[in-house]
Amino acid sequence: MSRRTFHRASEAERRQDLINATLDCISELGLQRATVREVATRAGVTPGLIRHYFSSKDQMLQAAYREVMTGMTSKVAAAADVGQTSARARLHDFIVANLTPPVADGRSLSLWAAFISHVRVDPAFAEIHRESYLTFRSALEVLVSEVLAEAGEVPDDTRCRELSIAINGVIDGLWLEGTLVGDLFSETPLPGIAIKSVEALLGGIKLAADD
Repeated sequence: MSRRTFHRASEAERRQDLINATLDCISELGLQRATVREVATRAGVTPGLIRHYFSSKDQMLQAAYREVMTGMTSKVAAAADVGQTSARARLHDFIVANLTPPVADGRSLSLWAAFISHVRVDPAFAEIHRESYLTFRSALEVLVSEVLAEAGEVPDDTRCRELSIAINGVIDGLWLEGTLVGDLFSETPLPGIAIKSVEALLGGIKLAADD
């Protein structure tokens, strides 16, 4: 176990340090053992200081889950850089980012496995999950709409929504396979399989990264 050095910083930075320490605990020990005392030890602070930022363990865990969900979405959104000229390249990179580290790795799987059962029984976690899912799907809908327009089609809201739901399903399924048994796909990398699957869903529109 590594102990963080808790430096003098702004309120926002201190809160972020505590969230990061919480995620480290959850990844290594699981949700139940990520106690306030354990997080405080790793962060190099007192449990009392944690309570200054989070009124309860539940609130601390909710903040950690929100960090996981928004962090994954921001990483893939950054990969689909709007500075690229091709919408097809942006969607290509968005899909690849979802299926490669740091979004798809052992730590991400550990955190997902720890949190997902909580989503079914805790309304606060369920709301965080719903918000994150809709944000992710909205970003995907925009990309799909741009790809269709670039291919000369008139984007239809219903079709874009249905395509984004289907593409998200492809990404989720392959993400889970890749993080659980990634060694089985060394000869057939999952990002390539995802791209081919999405191209089929799009009616044969080819996706390719910019040169």
